Amino acid sequence: MQPDYTSGIWQFEGLAFVPNGTSGATIVQIHGAAHGSTTIILRIYDGDMRYYSTPVIATCLYDKWFKVNLIHDVDGGKVTVFIDNQERYKTHDRGPGMLYFKFGVYAAPRNISYYMESRWKAIKIYKKL
Repeated sequence: MQPDYTSGIWQFEGLAFVPNGTSGATIVQIHGAAHGSTTIILRIYDGDMRYYSTPVIATCLYDKWFKVNLIHDVDGGKVTVFIDNQERYKTHDRGPGMLYFKFGVYAAPRNISYYMESRWKAIKIYKKL
């Protein structure tokens, strides 16, 4: 069971694998926001990870396991993305709401491949007390 949250500091952690040929796929997101339906979406386009469609957060991710961490400080209005333990991106969130982490494969709105796959293991969700 994945928890919904509305305040505090929450972290998603997991090991992801995206095979070559998957492009335009959302692989992880924070669903829910005051403005829009998502707080953050991370997509793979041609082996590169992007925040929504731009900017590029990490490159050359096809065919290898990589660690993804999303830290959401709801009260501070910030989301930080780490890839393989390196901070890669920080942004303002899109306002509070009923929030939850989602991972897997979801089609992006444009420039998508016909084949889409992501594999996940070692999933953990933390809440700062």
